[in-house]
Amino acid sequence: MHQEVFEREESVVRYYCRKIPNLLSSARGALVHDAEGGTFIDFMSACGALNYGHNHPALKSAAMDYLARDGILAGLDFHTAAKLEFIEHFRSGILEPRGLNYKLQFPGPTGANCVEAAIKLARKSTGRFNIAAFTNAFHGMTAGALSVTGSSLARRSSGPSLNGVVRIPFEGYHGASIADPERFAAMAGDPSGGLDPVAAIIVETVQGEGGLNVASVEWLRALSEIAKKIGALLIVDDIQAGCGRTGTFFSFERAGIQPDIVCLAKSISGLGLPMSLLLLNPAHDLWSPGEHNGTFRGNALAFVSATAAVRLWTDGTMAVLPSNCGTLSGWSNDMSAEFATVLRSKGIGMMQGLEFSDPQVAEAAAGGARRRGVMIECCGPHDEVLKVMAPLNIEPELFREGLARVSEAIREALVANRHGSAGACRVERDPVPSERDEAPLDPYDDGGDAISGSELPHPVA
Repeated sequence: MHQEVFEREESVVRYYCRKIPNLLSSARGALVHDAEGGTFIDFMSACGALNYGHNHPALKSAAMDYLARDGILAGLDFHTAAKLEFIEHFRSGILEPRGLNYKLQFPGPTGANCVEAAIKLARKSTGRFNIAAFTNAFHGMTAGALSVTGSSLARRSSGPSLNGVVRIPFEGYHGASIADPERFAAMAGDPSGGLDPVAAIIVETVQGEGGLNVASVEWLRALSEIAKKIGALLIVDDIQAGCGRTGTFFSFERAGIQPDIVCLAKSISGLGLPMSLLLLNPAHDLWSPGEHNGTFRGNALAFVSATAAVRLWTDGTMAVLPSNCGTLSGWSNDMSAEFATVLRSKGIGMMQGLEFSDPQVAEAAAGGARRRGVMIECCGPHDEVLKVMAPLNIEPELFREGLARVSEAIREALVANRHGSAGACRVERDPVPSERDEAPLDPYDDGGDAISGSELPHPVA
């Protein structure tokens, strides 16, 4: 019944609900429940917006307490107590321990708006217009962000307006290496190279939507030096790969570089509340007052939950992260070794997955995982990569349970593909938790009235 309402009332642009049409009703940690009693293990984390899981108790409590005392919610860019507390905690808990000195700017609340601000500021700071971007990049769906996005599907409705961008192959793209940005730098410095002066190079150190492509430390360091050499700013889009997703708070920490501008959004609020944060070298803070603004840049409730999220990095909560990263790496490597001719492991930290030689089999595996109660999606230019994006702090046993279900789905899809029909295969597996008469583990269970679910979700299309 609910599907009929959404189909009748909502635009056909809707996407994720076509993969999982269940009526979702509640969630806690890495567990998502539907209105009919089904339960999913969440391996999507709202595309990286819920790195700490759904309704983390510390973050939720901070937000509820703030609401209860009538804290300001819409603050524009006024000085608010909520913003002050976030700034102080972010500087002392995140920036200073990493030796980073950035000015903080709060653009509109989306990642795309943050990218727009970064591009505008780079052009203003350098007096140049050209932006260098990479193959398979994804930076958002507004015009400026689309101009530096690689996906033709995303770009096709705004094609004529997407200009001022030169494209460089990302490391590994059809054999691309450090030589490619070096050749680009030579062209940029050559009066006959055919390139207009470059304002900025924008890069994801790990291309999440582009297929879990990971830039090497050497490549990132070379890119940082190339940006300096040609007088361009280096912008790191850490919207999906940041806030711990790669195993460290910033994805570029492993390379020891300091970008001129860093874009954060998605999990910066921790609780899934809209918020973005632009970090900029103080030398480039050249805005005129109000030159880039937005009505909801002062989402104080997001500042409150973001402050609580920063505390998770200083109170020992994230100590489980290295172990979970190791679990995911081990699973990915084991699966790719078992099926070496058709699978390849990709990614880093807690954004890893498996590239399938046949995209249709990847989608079949994703569908099989969803039927087994795992919320998961594919990425890459052909949706050929099955992508695991579980909460960073997922309870280890629950994580292993979810990965086991995904493994079953992969084997089933591969066998079905070999025989040409899903009905031709039967994959033996251990009972899932519902068949063992116990609920999936709740990482936030304190013995109180926790949300629970004991059944797999109803089959989805």
